[in-house]
Amino acid sequence: MSTPQPTPVTHLLYLHGFRSSPQSAKARILAQHMASHQPDVHWWCPQLPPSPREAMALLLQGSADWPRESMAVVGSSLGGFYATWVAEQTGCKAVLLNPAVNPARDLEKYIGEQTCWQDPQERFFFQPEFVQELRDLACASLTRPERYLAVIAKGDELLDWRESHARYAGAQLRLLEGSDHGITDFDQQLPAVMAFLGLN
Repeated sequence: MSTPQPTPVTHLLYLHGFRSSPQSAKARILAQHMASHQPDVHWWCPQLPPSPREAMALLLQGSADWPRESMAVVGSSLGGFYATWVAEQTGCKAVLLNPAVNPARDLEKYIGEQTCWQDPQERFFFQPEFVQELRDLACASLTRPERYLAVIAKGDELLDWRESHARYAGAQLRLLEGSDHGITDFDQQLPAVMAFLGLN
């Protein structure tokens, strides 16, 4: 039997990580690739508000009229945690790049004023109540693991790759022997990401 071809993605959402922005290296690489090779695909990479609850409300509102069967989400780090929530809400495909598994635990120590990696002049306040908002967004086991591709770097200096590997064990996994949290060789991962999205 031939493998059914994936439905090509028509709408693609990119979610940046904590203290990051649409100006992150991966977001820019993907935006440039989509503009050059997939100009017909609707691309959206919003600046996410610090509040997880507000961030998810923004995403649901902004994608409310997107076709669920041909939309997809890509998320990095905290954005990977958010992308999991979006995929579970909408039934869409998701690509997770070094996804955070338990951000409520990991970000508790960051309560207070923070700066953006790409522009230290950009400041925001991570409120104590945001930790509970992250807990509220935690998904149980994945309903359809085959909808997920997780790209996980063993060289991640911020998150334990074993935790991500266990969380997404039933998904398609791309385990990188080295690399780092930012996946600085992301351009080399693009072909696999595009193939999973049916955009190659």
